[in-house]
Amino acid sequence: MNLVKKNSTHKISMTFILALTLLLIAPSCSRKIEFENSNVVPAARGTVKVKTDDNKNNAIKIELLNLAEPERLDPPRQMYMVWMTTDQGSTKNLGQIKTSTHTFSKTLKASFEAVTTFKPTKIFITAEDNANVETPGWPVVLTTSKF
Repeated sequence: MNLVKKNSTHKISMTFILALTLLLIAPSCSRKIEFENSNVVPAARGTVKVKTDDNKNNAIKIELLNLAEPERLDPPRQMYMVWMTTDQGSTKNLGQIKTSTHTFSKTLKASFEAVTTFKPTKIFITAEDNANVETPGWPVVLTTSKF
C-alpha cells in the first residue's frame, strides 16, 4: 500500500515540476505567424517569427517565398519595407527587405530580421519608392492578422 502511495505522490510531483517548467519556458518561445493571402502579389507566401528575449526585446524574423521584384508591381516600386503596429497603437518602420533569386530555382526568396524594444501586434510589408519613408505607403503587399 505504501509503495502505491509513494509512486502516486512521485507522479504528481513530477507532473507539477514539468508543468512549472513549461510555464517558465513558454514566454521565451517564439510565435510563428503566417502572412495572409495577398491581392497585390497573389503567389507570395511567408511567415513571421517573433521571439522575446530575457531583456524583453522582440526579435522578428521573416521568411518569404514567391515575392515578385518590386519593379514588376503595377505601378512599379523600388523596394519593399517592413512595418509593425505596436501594442501601443503606433506604426514603426523596421527596414528594407533585400530579395534574392537563386540560380537553381525560379522561386523568389527573401528574408528579413530585426530586433525592437516594442511589442508587435501586426507586421506588414509595403512597396515603396524611397527607403526614408516615415509612414507606410500603398500598396500593402503582405500583412498578418493581429496577434
